[in-house]
Amino acid sequence: MWPKSSAVSVLLLITAQMVCGTALPAASSSYEFNAYRMQHYNLLQEKQGCRGAIVVAEARSSDDHSLMRRCVIMKLTDFTAEHYQDALSQNAAAVLILLPKNISSVPADVVQGFMRAERETLLKDTMMPVYVVPEDEQLLCMYEEVKLAAATRVSSILVRVLHSMVSTTAFQILVSNSYPIKPVTDNAIITLEGVLPGAGEDPQTIVITAHYDSYGLAPWLSFGADSNGSGVTILLELARIFQRLYSDPRSKAPYHLLFSLTGGGKYNFLGTKRWLEENMDHAESSLLHDNVAFVLCLDTLASGDELYIHVSRPPRPGSPLHTFIQKLEQVISSRFPWVHFEMVHKKINLGETTVAWEHERYAVRRIPGFTLSHVEDHKSEVRGSVLDTMSQVDLRKLKRNAVIIAESLAHFMYGLSDKGSPKEIQVFKGQMEILDSRLTALMSFLTSVPRATQLMDREPTHTLLISSLEQELRQHLVQVYKHTFKPDRRDPEVTFFDQMKQPMMMYRVKPAAFDLFLGGCIAAYLGVVYYGIQNFGNIYSRLKLVVKSKSQ
Repeated sequence: MWPKSSAVSVLLLITAQMVCGTALPAASSSYEFNAYRMQHYNLLQEKQGCRGAIVVAEARSSDDHSLMRRCVIMKLTDFTAEHYQDALSQNAAAVLILLPKNISSVPADVVQGFMRAERETLLKDTMMPVYVVPEDEQLLCMYEEVKLAAATRVSSILVRVLHSMVSTTAFQILVSNSYPIKPVTDNAIITLEGVLPGAGEDPQTIVITAHYDSYGLAPWLSFGADSNGSGVTILLELARIFQRLYSDPRSKAPYHLLFSLTGGGKYNFLGTKRWLEENMDHAESSLLHDNVAFVLCLDTLASGDELYIHVSRPPRPGSPLHTFIQKLEQVISSRFPWVHFEMVHKKINLGETTVAWEHERYAVRRIPGFTLSHVEDHKSEVRGSVLDTMSQVDLRKLKRNAVIIAESLAHFMYGLSDKGSPKEIQVFKGQMEILDSRLTALMSFLTSVPRATQLMDREPTHTLLISSLEQELRQHLVQVYKHTFKPDRRDPEVTFFDQMKQPMMMYRVKPAAFDLFLGGCIAAYLGVVYYGIQNFGNIYSRLKLVVKSKSQ
């Protein structure tokens, strides 16, 4: 049993904490921050993502037993398909996901688990607002407090009463707008192209392309390092090193090299589709009209020890595409034998309205092509995640893949098979070498801002990125053009919506005066009970003496 003085101390502690509150030192009574709403768009009239924005709700942990009309706070480890579905089924008011600032410190299995849940979430549309925000001290403090409150709610009645008296852990989350969500009708998709003219009277054309836009749970946090910053980085480096070869007429190959950076890749490759329409249906002369050797699409190449050739139909033996794939296999087997190389054949279903890979846009036009990627399945979660940042990129493997592509192209274009193996004949070495510093700089530049399609033509930093990419192409190529495609307002293929970045308010809900009074009464009552228990023996002895004296 505690001494009598402890009971007094407990009562004083309860009273003091009820008056002053028990907030952690970092927690403010109110805190405003930017929150980023989940994807919201219509693709071919099909609704996608989160259609709600307004939040006025109490913050609750994802493991709380009651989530109805609450804002569910989740950290990276909490965000699973099960927890998200639980919030939906309980009619939660909103979900707020906290992302760690340093993704590289997160275990790989946690990253993969989040990416899988992220993909499943993006496959469904919902009216429930879903927001993502980078962690900071204030938000982490709130998270810990609502987590503690959730654990307390399953404790004994006494613990819950005491906790309710000494803690003010209730937080309100607020996003209020005076106007409804509106569609953005003037979003443009931008595609860039440039050429290295080949030698000869009528050289064939090799198209090298990559989509530059990114995708993830929230557009404002989608930096797309591997998908597809890696493809863009390799394309820009190929443009630089082949320009050095083509600058000397004696080393110019009998092939035009047409480079294109396409927008809208994450939305059914709409930029590629519109660019092909412009070049093949409306332009009087285009390198795509005829005599195209093949199209090489670069997509997700900054990780793994696998390289997959994705084709719509197996290439015909003896065709340029078949020969080039043989060169790829020879370079890999002779210089990088640990890399797994495989062809993946996926037919195009003309009944479907969407395509899986960029080369399928060319295949529909009967232009031979393929996509090179380290992912085997086009549904891989790494192709659309807010966790696809620089921390997920392996620069050594990015360079290795760039070397494989560059050397294979050179051996194909210059017919070097008769002069030795790819291991003996290395074209890009010395002053022609692919530079680590340049790959790092390009990747850092591309991931410095989110590259979601709906942001690229609207924000100053994003338009600057497009201008910088255009200038980069102009340094190494000729006939550089910028194509801006506006949506058809009568029947847009993709429609984006506004309010993707919102000011959010977190503030404490202070207990009312009646609650303080009631808490004080309960505390006094518990104190009396506690004092009685502590002194039960003395009281009982005195009662016995009284009864004995009366009986005498």
